[in-house]
Amino acid sequence: MKQGSIFELNGRPRLGEAIPLALQHVVAMIVGCVTPAIIVASAVPGGGLNNQDKVILIQASLVVAAFSTLLQLFPLGSKTKLAIGSGLPVIMGVSFAYVPSMQAIAENYGIAAILGAQIVGGVVAVLMGLLIKKIRILFPPLVTGTVVFTIGLSLYPVAINYMAGGTGTPTYGHWQNWVVAFFTLAVVIFLNHFAKGIWKLASILIGIIAGYLVAIPFGMIDLSGVTEASVFQVPYPLHFGIMFEPSSCVAIAILFAINSIQAIGDYSATTTGAMNRHPTDRELQNGIVGYGFTNMVGALFGGLPTATFSQNVGIVTTTKVINRCVLGLAALILAVAGLLPQFSALLTTIPQCVLGGATISVFASIAMTGIKLIFSSGMSPRNFSIVGLSVALGMGVYQCQAALATLPEWVTTIFGKSPVVLATLVAVLLNVILPKSKENQS
Repeated sequence: MKQGSIFELNGRPRLGEAIPLALQHVVAMIVGCVTPAIIVASAVPGGGLNNQDKVILIQASLVVAAFSTLLQLFPLGSKTKLAIGSGLPVIMGVSFAYVPSMQAIAENYGIAAILGAQIVGGVVAVLMGLLIKKIRILFPPLVTGTVVFTIGLSLYPVAINYMAGGTGTPTYGHWQNWVVAFFTLAVVIFLNHFAKGIWKLASILIGIIAGYLVAIPFGMIDLSGVTEASVFQVPYPLHFGIMFEPSSCVAIAILFAINSIQAIGDYSATTTGAMNRHPTDRELQNGIVGYGFTNMVGALFGGLPTATFSQNVGIVTTTKVINRCVLGLAALILAVAGLLPQFSALLTTIPQCVLGGATISVFASIAMTGIKLIFSSGMSPRNFSIVGLSVALGMGVYQCQAALATLPEWVTTIFGKSPVVLATLVAVLLNVILPKSKENQS
């Protein structure tokens, strides 16, 4: 066995090599994968989902993330012109990009409406993949950067409310919540800037563990749900049901279109950073088609929308370990974790203030990624107008939803419940309408 096989896409590394490298990927993404499910579960009216349904939602997130990853690594029909999956070394997980819209849908229509909209979004993603060459021009870095920046901004209130203990909880705003939240944040920041290797890669996970331990003396931990959970359980179809609510479908479909284009960035970063080449049109097409297909299937099992995970792209480009067996092993570890309800139940015991302290740095990173994409396009007066007006209208309408009170309810659901949809539409339209300077045209 060649020592360098972990650096080959189709190599067969020793298990002793593969396990720690796979665990590194799992550690870097597992918290980000399950946190959207925890947030969305808490948004359901009446105090959120009950503990059993919350566990099932987390289980589905892990299992569907594993399924999506395996299909990207080992595509269906890989020898045909149109395959399902890119064949590139990427990790898939539940995306924060959908959280603001999913929260709004959960509050108004429940989990079933999210999953119904996700199926529609999956169809849109498949179409985006098939037409990627023609549609890609509508989503240059300036537009996608504006969208990503808006997503980051819209998630800040989520993190702050969690740091305060969670909206609607009896202890919301108590000083104990803020102490634990800022301690968790301090650990994450310290590890991000002063640690190296696995300590830096696992900064969010370690921060949550540290915050969890500090929360124990404050009486914030209740483990009764863990002991009540079963040892092994397979997620079964249609537990939450499926509902196709039109305005929810439109809102989520637009996000799927955006994330289809955003995936190009992750695929490109993977191949250029670790494989010294650009992704082929076929890889991009098949990857996005696979992204749409797995989301349609995942919705049937209660898994929330997945997307490529940028932190894992960062690991691949840093280590140059592109071996599909290593990443496949990471997916299998996720799947096993998702089949153990007690593990999922343990995740539900993490205090909201701990999650807030850990995730606010993630949301800040999302916003700064958007700014980086925006600045890569230059800051001409035209670009200033596109970014400024898109964010202003998106965030402004979102923060003043009462301004839409006399309009039909579907208008509020699509354009008022999340700033991302309106910001996206404005950015795309302005990018098409506003004349480009000679520098931008060249």
